Amino acid sequence: MNTYESVRTENIACPLGCERSDRILLTGRDVIHGLPGEYTVVQCRQCGLIRTNPRPSPGTISFYYPDDYGPYQDADTRGAELKEGSLPLWKRVFRFLVRYNTACLPRIAPGRMLEIGCAAGNFMHRMRGEGWEVEGIEFSPVVAEKARSKGFSVQCLSLEQALPYRQPFDLVVGWMVVEHLHDPVFALKKLAEWTRPGGWLVVSVPNAGSLEARLFKDSWYALQLPTHLYHFSPRTIRKLLECGGWRVERVFHQRVLSNFIASVGLMLRKRGQLPLIANALVSYPDRAGRWDLTIFPFAYFFSFWGQTGRMTVWARKAND
Repeated sequence: MNTYESVRTENIACPLGCERSDRILLTGRDVIHGLPGEYTVVQCRQCGLIRTNPRPSPGTISFYYPDDYGPYQDADTRGAELKEGSLPLWKRVFRFLVRYNTACLPRIAPGRMLEIGCAAGNFMHRMRGEGWEVEGIEFSPVVAEKARSKGFSVQCLSLEQALPYRQPFDLVVGWMVVEHLHDPVFALKKLAEWTRPGGWLVVSVPNAGSLEARLFKDSWYALQLPTHLYHFSPRTIRKLLECGGWRVERVFHQRVLSNFIASVGLMLRKRGQLPLIANALVSYPDRAGRWDLTIFPFAYFFSFWGQTGRMTVWARKAND
């Protein structure tokens, strides 16, 4: 396991090929796990893409992914194989009326799906129940083994290092993954090569162009330095996907305020105020549950104006 002393940093240019012309936005630390190190966030003056730079190298960044890293935690998958049509009518109506847009997918017939950053395989479990043939890629050996124990084929490599697949995919998904990639353009081009003509890519990313990102700055929960290497706005995620061989079809602003609530907690914690309340707010994204439904009207309002802290993006493979 890496230690902080073994972490090596690298200074990289904008992945969209811009000349070096950056402005410093802020300097911050790991506020989720309290691990050491200070990192700078810069914005390319030419294209507007925001990135962490310098950043931990691919070979040493695992130090910032401890075993209690949130997405690595397993979850109960009982009942995940219930198809939409088999749900009670009231649940189907409820799902239609209350759409959080967190993992919304285009309506396509089941085929072959690849999940990047599949963690313990919970989403693959759900999609297998819908009739999909699924495979995954996961960076963490411990978590990849959890997915394999459920019967899934999982490459335990970074996406940049992953080996090609023999059969093309109809759908590729990645939930809060693209911001973690060291070489996102190269990775997106690989995904395009592995996808059939007209196939879909669906990803979710934090929205660095949102009100909460501007308001909380280094206390923004979704900043998550230094594991988040890129920080996208709707405009820059579109540019990145186009550069990687994808055509953006839709951008959904997620109807949740988890990041906002946790950011309030981080701000209070930074100021040393109301520690019990601060800690409860910071942990909100991991235990939101029905509270997300309670504040759904507020989240809906902010999402209508594109001001919630998360986006889901649909893209299709561009014509060769």
